[in-house]
Amino acid sequence: MPNDQEQEPNRDIKTHSNTKALKIGLGAIVGAALIAAEAKAKTEENLPDLNFPIPLTQDFPSDKIVLRMQRELQQALLKPEQQRKWAMVIDLRKCIGCHSCTVACQAENVLPPGVIYRPVTEQEGGVYPQVRLHFLPQPCMHCTIPPCTKVCPVAATYKRDDGVVVVDYTKCIGCQRCISVCPYGARSFDKGSYYTNSTPQHEPYESEPSFEYGGDWFRQPGSIKPPINKVRKCHFCLERIEAGMLPACVNTCLGRATYFGDLNNDTSLINGLIKSNSVMKLKEELKTGPNVYYLV
Repeated sequence: MPNDQEQEPNRDIKTHSNTKALKIGLGAIVGAALIAAEAKAKTEENLPDLNFPIPLTQDFPSDKIVLRMQRELQQALLKPEQQRKWAMVIDLRKCIGCHSCTVACQAENVLPPGVIYRPVTEQEGGVYPQVRLHFLPQPCMHCTIPPCTKVCPVAATYKRDDGVVVVDYTKCIGCQRCISVCPYGARSFDKGSYYTNSTPQHEPYESEPSFEYGGDWFRQPGSIKPPINKVRKCHFCLERIEAGMLPACVNTCLGRATYFGDLNNDTSLINGLIKSNSVMKLKEELKTGPNVYYLV
């Protein structure tokens, strides 16, 4: 059996090996950190010099339209509500029918089956072989003269001073008269359905709250509390607007076909688009005064 003196050389060799491995490991970590720092520095050199929150007076290149809309929205919020007029512009030449706006809207508002705020319809046009699909996103038009508000027996739906047509869930009695008179099919009735109705149990995500109109609206199975049994509709994501953010559909548009802003700002992006393009509104002959403009 070897004695302690015979084991000492082995211990020295092992200690030396461990020390060498530690040095190599530390060297690798330091090297990786230096490479990462250098890469970060190069990336920051190529980024635009933006400070957050973005100053309202800062100009942006023409391709930074989302940042421009964000800035103009924040500028509009500095004015009293009655001095703002929210509107949307949709460029049908750019819409690719991806439905990302519909999905974003569903997620933002935690919408159940049968309730949709921003459908995108498809229509085939042309003669074979020159055939193409045309896509038409259809949010609420937020009419200047909305027929829906006139028929509500309890004044639960009304037009705000900034032009947005809303529904007060605490007043709505679910009579659905407003649904029947809307010429754009922009209203839905929440029947209390769930996507997992035919499964053994409901999924937790279906009970997540919606923050519409700045509230916490919970939909619980078996409950009849709002917004269940109420009329629901697009409200331009008011809870986002009033927090200084663009509507969800605007941020997620892959074709960059949807724009939003204040019509009372003569220099706003949406006013420029309306003035410099061929524009149409849906069912103008009804004289409802839609505040959703389509570029064609």
